[in-house]
Amino acid sequence: MTNISDASTAGYTWTKSTYSGAQSDCVEVAHGVAGSMPVRDSKRPTGPALVISDGAWGAFVDAVRSGNVA
Repeated sequence: MTNISDASTAGYTWTKSTYSGAQSDCVEVAHGVAGSMPVRDSKRPTGPALVISDGAWGAFVDAVRSGNVA
């Protein structure tokens, strides 16, 4: 996992989940980054972003879908 100190300058197109509705307390992800998934806090677009490997992101999403997240 790496870190981008200013996620607003990364040049990615950030998207928020459609499940978030009008709430602002969500994370945003940047699709289309080869081999990784950048993730940032939607309330802090100029804040840092974590860059997570595709494998780790996939395992996280699978765990959430199956209810195996503590």
